[in-house]
Amino acid sequence: MPDKASELVQGTLEMLILKTLALEPMHGYGIALRIEQVSNGVFRVNPGSLFPAFSRLERSGRIRSEWRATENNRRAKYYLLTEEGQKALADETREWGRQIAAITRILEA
Repeated sequence: MPDKASELVQGTLEMLILKTLALEPMHGYGIALRIEQVSNGVFRVNPGSLFPAFSRLERSGRIRSEWRATENNRRAKYYLLTEEGQKALADETREWGRQIAAITRILEA
């Protein structure tokens, strides 16, 4: 595990949510946990950031939500990626890769 968690770069939370939901529908806690696990603890998502991001993504049509039973038989709001969300994820992933390549070139210069 890293020494400390890092803040997400502005604008990346929504992309990470979309990527997480591309794997399977999940509830909010599951999404936050998956992001933390896959990043090896580097990114810890604050619920105060997560739920407004869900609202923005739902308003834009990139995700939708529905109530379902969790693994321990409780009701939770699950989020699902829409077709529009799949397209947005592909576009954002491509753009993010382009930016990373440019930053790497600058740092290695």
